[in-house]
Amino acid sequence: MKFIPVRDFRTSSSSIWKRLPTEREMVITNNGRPIALLTPLSDETLEDTISAVRRAKAINGVKKMQEISADLGNDKMTLEEINALITSVRKKNNP
Repeated sequence: MKFIPVRDFRTSSSSIWKRLPTEREMVITNNGRPIALLTPLSDETLEDTISAVRRAKAINGVKKMQEISADLGNDKMTLEEINALITSVRKKNNP
C-alpha cells in the first residue's frame, strides 16, 4: 500500500489518479499520520465498496465500545447488576 503526503496529493493529484487503479489503495498522510484512504471505484462497485467501508467502521466502533466497557470493569457485572441497571435507566427515562 502506497502512502502519499497530503502535500504531494495537492501538487501531483493527476499522476496519483492515474496510478490508483494499479496501486489499488493509497493512504493520504498529514505529518506522517493517515487521514484518508483512496481506492478505485466504478459504477458497478460503488455501492458494495461503500457498504463494506460502513460495515468495517461499525465493527471497529463496536470493538472500541467493548474495550472501553471492559476497561471500566463492566465485563465483570453479574446478570442481576445488569438487569438492575437496565430497570433504573428505564424508570428514569419513562417516569
